[in-house]
Amino acid sequence: MESQVLKKPWWLKKKIDLKLCHHLKCLLRDLNLHTICEESGCPNISECFARGTATFLILGDVCTRNCRFCGVKKGRPMALDEDEPQHVAEAVRRLGLKHAVITSVTRDDLEDGGAAYFAKTIEAIKTLTPQVTIEVLIPDFQGNKEAIKTVVEAGPDIIGHNVETVPRLYPKVRPKANYRRSLEVLETAKKLDSKLYTKSGLMLGLGERASEVTQVCQDLRAVNCDFLSLGQYLPPKRSAYPVKEYIFPQKFDSYKKEALKMGFLYVASGPFVRSSYLAEEYLKKMNEQRTTL
Repeated sequence: MESQVLKKPWWLKKKIDLKLCHHLKCLLRDLNLHTICEESGCPNISECFARGTATFLILGDVCTRNCRFCGVKKGRPMALDEDEPQHVAEAVRRLGLKHAVITSVTRDDLEDGGAAYFAKTIEAIKTLTPQVTIEVLIPDFQGNKEAIKTVVEAGPDIIGHNVETVPRLYPKVRPKANYRRSLEVLETAKKLDSKLYTKSGLMLGLGERASEVTQVCQDLRAVNCDFLSLGQYLPPKRSAYPVKEYIFPQKFDSYKKEALKMGFLYVASGPFVRSSYLAEEYLKKMNEQRTTL
């Protein structure tokens, strides 16, 4: 039996102004592109779209998995759009992005999970706008190391893969995923290219314990994960997994301090933090540290 709906606290009240999204939405429709911002019902959408930034969603907009926290459509995906990599690159050019973030639905129906399309998208961006840094947030590719290698060899600056929650909650929250496999994705990427930054994220408020969050952070550091994002889980729709707790902002600050002590190079932690929210700040911080050395 699901718990009763919790009342959203004052610190999670954020206005979404659709007027601010109009220009970017028109560009996306013109190029037949999707964003995780729209598909997931992200609360930061008007803020990010107004700044001319978005996280591109490739491989279509239908996922083959049934994660209960996610608002993306689930079912049988359509055929791949061969023009999608080039269209993403064109959108990056038109928007004048300095840092591009690309994620995807999970495509377990494809032999390589869509890894080749990630590589093609990275290569298309590099060809059209070579000065742009690139971050990809990849699925687990069902543990296919060759697929991970395909993405790594395309040369992104950051490879992210979110563990999403603590292992105890996987059967309820993301039943087709595997916690250890997710850690292995990050570990494999780092072993393939030690200079590559790796990144992961967790949603809080799903019913996890503080000790479990600490253990996940330790597990991520054990596979040399560089960057971490911690944000409040907000159900994208009524049928989604219910929020169990609203985490106080002070607790997010505490988690951040703890994670930095573990050795993460950069940690974004707060109620509205999402894995690709203000994503350019991670590399910006690294560049600032290099100039002060």
